[in-house]
Amino acid sequence: MQLFYAPEISLPCHTLGEEESKHCIRVLRMKCGDELHLTDGKGTMYRCKVVNDNPKRCTVEVIETTPNYEPLSYNLVMAVAPTKNIDRFEWFLEKATEVGISEIYPLLSEHSERKEIKHEREEKVITSAVKQSLKAYHPTLHPMTRFKDLATMPFEGDKFIAHCNSEVGSQREYLGSLIKKGASTLILIGPEGDFSEEEIIFAIDNGFKPITLGKERLRTESAAVVATVVVSTINKL
Repeated sequence: MQLFYAPEISLPCHTLGEEESKHCIRVLRMKCGDELHLTDGKGTMYRCKVVNDNPKRCTVEVIETTPNYEPLSYNLVMAVAPTKNIDRFEWFLEKATEVGISEIYPLLSEHSERKEIKHEREEKVITSAVKQSLKAYHPTLHPMTRFKDLATMPFEGDKFIAHCNSEVGSQREYLGSLIKKGASTLILIGPEGDFSEEEIIFAIDNGFKPITLGKERLRTESAAVVATVVVSTINKL
């Protein structure tokens, strides 16, 4: 199954962009009559056949439409402070997309070493992971968001903050023991220097439960992936 991303798909025939057309015809060596799949990233999967194998403007015809294709049974929003080494944050974006995630907020906190991201570049990382993992839903990547704006954002669901400071706030519980199947979940993951004491207290005062991801001390991107996997695993039990 070859999957292409077409957020602005036209029906019944759709012409791929130049880059996607080149990949389809030159790299995958597809030709007229061959089948591939498109997704709009909103949950619909389209089975198509190539009707014009021009390597710059490949056109396909939709022959079958499957709405609501393999949706997540839960809603997971991860707010993660991008790492100084952007490759590590992009690794999180890729793996979280493969595992299953709804929304991602790059988080700007007091100890953040990276103050901005290249949004278009990170969208491409997510899109590539969507296609590789054959998903019909494209996670939403939000702009960089300040910690206090995120912590006070309205959210209908369970809210958690992962941190390493055992002396601040109430006792931390293991995330896996708190997740509810099918629930909406928002998790905050801090930068390499962790959240500040003020941020931890502020989050708790705004309804976030302090959590741990285990005894191991994890890097930011590792903690974010572990949290994503824990939520996914609990929802598949």
